Amino acid sequence: MEAIAERASDYGGSELAEMPPAAIDLSVVIPVLDEAENLPALAERLTRSLEALGASYEIIVVDDGSRDNSFAILRELARADARMRVVRLRRNFGQTAAFSAGFDRARGRVVVTLDADLQNDPDDIGMLLEKIDQGYDVVSGWRAFRQDPFLNRRLPSMIANWLISRVTGVHLHDFGCSLKAYRAEVLAGIRLYGELHRFIPAIASWQGVAVTELPVHHAPRRFGRSKYGIGRTLRVILDLITIRFLLSYGTRPMQIFGLLGLSISGLGFLLGLYLTYAKLVAGESIGSRPLLMLAVLLIVVGVQLVTMGLIGELVVRTYYETQAKAIYVVREELGAGVGS
Repeated sequence: MEAIAERASDYGGSELAEMPPAAIDLSVVIPVLDEAENLPALAERLTRSLEALGASYEIIVVDDGSRDNSFAILRELARADARMRVVRLRRNFGQTAAFSAGFDRARGRVVVTLDADLQNDPDDIGMLLEKIDQGYDVVSGWRAFRQDPFLNRRLPSMIANWLISRVTGVHLHDFGCSLKAYRAEVLAGIRLYGELHRFIPAIASWQGVAVTELPVHHAPRRFGRSKYGIGRTLRVILDLITIRFLLSYGTRPMQIFGLLGLSISGLGFLLGLYLTYAKLVAGESIGSRPLLMLAVLLIVVGVQLVTMGLIGELVVRTYYETQAKAIYVVREELGAGVGS
């Protein structure tokens, strides 16, 4: 297989020693987990579709700890096609990590992702690239006629998509569709953790990118089994809380923790004033009243939240200043001295 230099990044990723050769048009990133039966057909269909585009391309397949014969098949496919690169992870790290490994090695001006289960149609890649050419930064596939069971696949997906759209303000029908196209510069500033790959359009929205979606084909699974189920909805909700916080308060944590702390402490202070009045003016006994304990608790919790906000501010400043990271993203710049 042809050696491909890894991409150096200024965004806190892997410290790679050399810059890549001249960028190519397209990188296709595919995570794989126990898809041995699908891989030969996938490689054939994908190569045929990419050849028809007439663009330079590479295929990066990330084996995410498969326990079947997937890696052996991928090794043979890579030997037969110099444009294919196979990355084998030491164990199953999850789909987000697999995508991240592929993104770190991608050289394409546009990066396309898709699943290895043959449910995504490689022929749809051309439609996504047309939208990129029209000026969009992220193009997401929408499985409008999804060929999956309703109860354990489509229903959880519908719930998750509704929640993500409402919370993030990025309105897509199908965040979970792996068939997506990104401009390389959009992915360059995004670091992925947990299971955040489905939220890339929402995370990228902080940069002010143009996001759209297109209906794409979706085929029923022929081989293997799905790795998703209704249990993932709960994990999506937890990740969604993280994303909401990062998008809204990631650079100003005091504004959320401080506001909560002051509100809770204020309520405790008002309860304390009421109890003081009851004791000193009305002559009531307050020593055994639960309201006294509640007032003290609210004041203590409020002070703790304000303290958390201060610590968060220190962490944010350390994060940005030690890496010389900016808290903004420039689309373009005009005027004297630019580019000199």
